[in-house]
Amino acid sequence: MRAAVLHTFGEDLTFEEVAVEAPDPDEVLVRTVASGVCHTDRTMQNGANPLPLPLILGHEVSGVVEAVGRNVTYVRPGDHVATCASSFCGTCRWCQRGALQHCENKGRSRPEDRAPRLSLGAVGVEPFVGLGGFAEQLLVHERTLVKLPREMPLDKAALLGCAGITGLGAVRHAAQVRPGDTVAVIGCGGVGLNAVMGARLVGASRVIAIDRLPAKLDLALRLGATDTIDASRADAVEAVRELTGGVDHAIEVVGIGPTIEQAFAMLDTMGTATVVGVAHPDLTVQIPAAQLLLEKRLQGTKMGSTRFRLDIPFYCDLYLNGRLDLDPLLSETIGLDDVNRALADLDAPTGARTVITF
Repeated sequence: MRAAVLHTFGEDLTFEEVAVEAPDPDEVLVRTVASGVCHTDRTMQNGANPLPLPLILGHEVSGVVEAVGRNVTYVRPGDHVATCASSFCGTCRWCQRGALQHCENKGRSRPEDRAPRLSLGAVGVEPFVGLGGFAEQLLVHERTLVKLPREMPLDKAALLGCAGITGLGAVRHAAQVRPGDTVAVIGCGGVGLNAVMGARLVGASRVIAIDRLPAKLDLALRLGATDTIDASRADAVEAVRELTGGVDHAIEVVGIGPTIEQAFAMLDTMGTATVVGVAHPDLTVQIPAAQLLLEKRLQGTKMGSTRFRLDIPFYCDLYLNGRLDLDPLLSETIGLDDVNRALADLDAPTGARTVITF
């Protein structure tokens, strides 16, 4: 199969023919139809984590099942599927508690005594988070897949596997926003815009979108924000307090110290700040201790605390029924040959999500 392969951190991907093994008993071969280009892919390309090389990036994928291992029962050839990096074993302590995002045995790697799933000659190729979506095919564990309604457009379905479940889930599962609550969303990229839609879906009385790019703020209004704040022109905390006196929920989707601190500062009494943005491991933030007497909370969430085999079909139904507008999030479709440009564009993004179509 043809794939975009990373050999050196900080360098462009190269296009190569990668060999794919036959499915193991619990594996599924998927023909890739669409693959989102996420900022996480860019950070991994630049060496944020010491991942094995060579590496195939990409983790927001939809496609059609081509073949299944003999023990696979969940899908069969011809099924339409999407992937999720938050796979699960079903038996560890976190799966038993319903926190699949913290599963201790996600099945991303084959045992060392077996041939690698993907290879270039004698060299194994690592699929990012067990997926590797920048390629014509995926060979994945069945627990990374969710079946889709046949009517669901696969290019839109690819948007759900990371940005969708993370932003929507941050509101529904982690923050547990209730009807009538006030919500501020800091950062209106793909995940933040999904959080805006999630707040509207659950009945928030006010949804305040905060970003530095007017185009993203305009899109947030289209997707359900009631107010916008241009953080390049105004102090976000003061502006939120002028509008509301303080919000019940602040959803932080940037992952840097100043915005995390702003999220906490703009809360009303007993408000909750939920950090979605992935911060550097060494980052520290300062929270005024006196504010804790107001029973404010600062919490994090991983991938929106999602249960993806329940959530993604639900979001597909909302889309098909006209209640979840995913179309504006797909800002550009490209071929695999343009993936390096799409990754570089993430350094100063203007759209919500670029999707590779095969």
